[in-house]
Amino acid sequence: MFDFSIVSNWIDCLLRQTLGLGDFLTILIECVLVGLGILVAYALIAIVLIFMERKVCAYFQCRIGPVRVGPWGTLQVFADVLKMLIKEIFAVDKSDKLLYFLAPFFVIVASVGTFSFLPWNKGMHVLDFNVGVFLITAISTIGVVGVFLAGWGSNNKYSVVSAMRGALQMISYEMSLCLCLICAVIITGSMQMSEIVGAQTGPWKWLIVQGHIPALLAFLAFLVAGNAEANRGPFDLAEAESELTAGYHTEYSGMGFGFYYLAEYLNLFVISGIASGVFLGGWAPLNIGVEAFDNIMNLIPGFVWFFAKTFFIVWLLMWVRWTFPRLRVDQILALEWKYIMPFMLCVLVLTTVCVSLGLTF
Repeated sequence: MFDFSIVSNWIDCLLRQTLGLGDFLTILIECVLVGLGILVAYALIAIVLIFMERKVCAYFQCRIGPVRVGPWGTLQVFADVLKMLIKEIFAVDKSDKLLYFLAPFFVIVASVGTFSFLPWNKGMHVLDFNVGVFLITAISTIGVVGVFLAGWGSNNKYSVVSAMRGALQMISYEMSLCLCLICAVIITGSMQMSEIVGAQTGPWKWLIVQGHIPALLAFLAFLVAGNAEANRGPFDLAEAESELTAGYHTEYSGMGFGFYYLAEYLNLFVISGIASGVFLGGWAPLNIGVEAFDNIMNLIPGFVWFFAKTFFIVWLLMWVRWTFPRLRVDQILALEWKYIMPFMLCVLVLTTVCVSLGLTF
């Protein structure tokens, strides 16, 4: 498995020793390069996800999907981006201008912040702190502020109702998400994303295998709670078009709306990426203890494994969205507080017992 820390160390030595730059300039250039890399990856993945969503939706609805712009409709997303960029940005009368324009940035900061913690490959982590799991959950809560401020600052009664629904739903399901991640922390003994993935390298070491029943149950609960956290169907009550038009971003246009549109799809990718990294080994290959098979699997780059697992989970969540009808607000909250939360507390106890008695593989 190739370690990308070799590349990052080579760039650091190039700037410090070969070019003779000081610490300040070296760190500044490295931060700019990393920031550009995050923004480029963020934009490209969003384009892929939007196109994938349209094709998956068309498949489940027995349609063709976008086909007019570009071959097989591949340029349709770029046309939509161009249209969004040239749209007029306006402010709603009698709205709170500060909150109205500030809200989209809270959402995009939360999305980019959690996006930076994804374990792309061995040695290829943008942010990798020893309390990474804690920071992921902390940064993701910033998105709740952006959702609520968008509805409140728009001075629109439908947007306010939508924002209250969205904030209530996101805060509720964050509890179950945290419990799922705590189960992974108990099994691996670390809160650092690189160490969690590193603990899953080896024959049958993916967490859903070595943690067996508790980890598998936590993984399934994580998918449900993550889908609700990203406001995806059937948990998209905050954007119920038949009731609330477009929801909390009804009064936004141009890139103000574009930020919410991007954040929705990237949150889907972030949830899937965390699930693949924590429960499916991330960049760790599939090893079964057969030397010939394991050698072949180890030849596949780690980032290929990560993207394959992540997009598989993305496809599963899209399948769920276009299969199940939208839930009511009382059903969504009852599902969390009456079923998933007590269920995850029991799974947490079961995980602790299994680890204490050495019953993990």
